[in-house]
Amino acid sequence: MRPRSTTDTPAAPPAGRQLSRRQYVRFAFYKLDPAWRRLPEDEQAAQKRELSSVIQNFNRRMLLRPYSTVGTRADCELLLWQITESPLVFQELATALLRTRMGSYLQIAYSYFSQTKRSVYEIRVGGADSSEEEERLVIDPSEAKYVFVYPFIKTRDWYQLSKHTRQGVMDEHIEVGKKYPSIRLNTTYSFGIDDYEFILAFETDEPADFLDLVQELRETESSRYTLQDTPLFTCVNLRLDEALDTLGGPPIAEALAAGEARESWVEVCPLADLAPGQARTVFLEGKMVGVFNIKGEILAINNRCSHARGPLCEGTINSDECSVVCPWHYGKFDLRTGAAIDGVVKKPVETFQTKIENEMIWVGTKLL
Repeated sequence: MRPRSTTDTPAAPPAGRQLSRRQYVRFAFYKLDPAWRRLPEDEQAAQKRELSSVIQNFNRRMLLRPYSTVGTRADCELLLWQITESPLVFQELATALLRTRMGSYLQIAYSYFSQTKRSVYEIRVGGADSSEEEERLVIDPSEAKYVFVYPFIKTRDWYQLSKHTRQGVMDEHIEVGKKYPSIRLNTTYSFGIDDYEFILAFETDEPADFLDLVQELRETESSRYTLQDTPLFTCVNLRLDEALDTLGGPPIAEALAAGEARESWVEVCPLADLAPGQARTVFLEGKMVGVFNIKGEILAINNRCSHARGPLCEGTINSDECSVVCPWHYGKFDLRTGAAIDGVVKKPVETFQTKIENEMIWVGTKLL
């Protein structure tokens, strides 16, 4: 997804299309009390492993991505980007972290709470299609090396402009954003539920591109209507154990060869609870995975359509073809290979290994 405009109010959803519920999003930035670094090394390692275990358990209930801000900011060191359909899970995670030994040394430096929703503005430049609007309802972090978290507030004068005038201003804003295809924008909204109005998360492998984008956007008309757009966070995408190791103490991260992926498994449900022709989702290492029972064969794919992130588990399953059709734009995927086989979709989705042990379904992180 390329950088696009922010919005004020939701547009009406297209008729006849099933849409996912809005997601709740939290960006929690933590600062570690320096006193922790004076603990014995064996205690530091034990506390990091305990904290990691708690976070990993919640990684099965929500999309949760760790990032490090060590070396990029002085006032925080760790980001947990959390995405779920119930804000109560955020509270449960926060409570669980406070109950750990290391949690007593972790201070919340910043916390931003927001939701996804549709844009009121039309994306009228660059040949955009309706899929870009559906994308706004679903946050699905990529594997980009960096995320730039950018909270901001518009001036009251902005909201007094007519819809037509604001659309014209945003056309210029969107046109600039589309010049930077290496940057993926995730827009969420905080009106009435937190102090800011918008929380943006820009994902990219090229920090220089983001710098150039922001500088160019300063010259647009829309910049006149920004009341506040700080603090701004540069965050590095790491595995959880790697992110915790940046905090100090003896390393707990596993040493992996170049290109090697760590393999782990997550329990889905009893086999008896997933009848043939049915599907359900599970969170797995920061991804939402769709698990399908096709005539007794258990298959797993990334639940987000490669076209516009539609929820594949809510689509139409064809057991004879071993396929699923996305409920948003009707793209069809092969459930065994993840291949795009019909409709608007061009790119495949990831497939994951599965197994059944003691009548329990498991999904593994290793891609097939």
